[in-house]
Amino acid sequence: MELKLLVTFEKVATVLSFTRAAAELSYAQSSVTAQIRSLETDLGTELFERLGSRICLTEAGKRLLPYACQIIALHGEARAAVTGRGGSGEPSGMIMIGTMESLTSYRLPPLLELFHHRYPGVRLSLRPTLGDATRRALREGTYDIGLLMEPDTAHEGLDSEVLCEEPLILVSGPAHPLAWRTRLTTADLAAAALVGTEPGCPYRDLFEAELRPCGPPVFTEYGTIEATKRGVAAGLGIALLPRIAVGTELASGELMALDWEPPFTLFTQIAWRRGKRLPAQVLLFVEQARRLAREQASPGSP
Repeated sequence: MELKLLVTFEKVATVLSFTRAAAELSYAQSSVTAQIRSLETDLGTELFERLGSRICLTEAGKRLLPYACQIIALHGEARAAVTGRGGSGEPSGMIMIGTMESLTSYRLPPLLELFHHRYPGVRLSLRPTLGDATRRALREGTYDIGLLMEPDTAHEGLDSEVLCEEPLILVSGPAHPLAWRTRLTTADLAAAALVGTEPGCPYRDLFEAELRPCGPPVFTEYGTIEATKRGVAAGLGIALLPRIAVGTELASGELMALDWEPPFTLFTQIAWRRGKRLPAQVLLFVEQARRLAREQASPGSP
């Protein structure tokens, strides 16, 4: 059974008129009649009863109709899954995205808002994982896309693009003893109470490695960036965080930037499994992420 014949059959069965079906399908009526006869010949049974100027489904036609509808629907779903575009031509399909809290909360909102309003057929599933877990899931095919914040820009088994350099800043509460000191050294920091997110977070791990020569650093772990910021603002310690995550608190004076420059650099990157042919909706996500990164890096951008 050809799909085209089933589409014609479904239309005629729905409107119960060869003339109207021909008009809605933009066919000549003779073409619709020929297609139905071809389908009936293929199946060896009549699908419609001709009652003068009216038609109705035979018992065989009634049994075929739900199958025809399922086949047509499955064809549309398969096309959308492969091409990332539904029957309307709009992007559609699921994108599994591995990302970390700082990017989800402070980099991605404009991109998520864009897809919500402009591409409602694309469903984004954000999975909170850190770098090693994200890279492993990408290589295994569990995720379509990964958003990484790493010092390295080459990853085994993955293709990746740098979206932007991710500035880091060391912060304290305004009443902290280090808040007004200049030219802080690593030894100064190692002697202070430290607040951080969980191990495995790239900037936490790099900061910890930097402090280790002065003795094993001990962090009070708050889990999330928001909880970490509140602990720091309350005077419970100092923390190294992405600058994008503390802009509001720095502007209000709730947090203070300490006079220490991190000796390492992190890059926000988008990555996928090497050699993978990306579906259209995933390519669209990559393109929009690039565009957003360019706009955020341009002069005068917020």
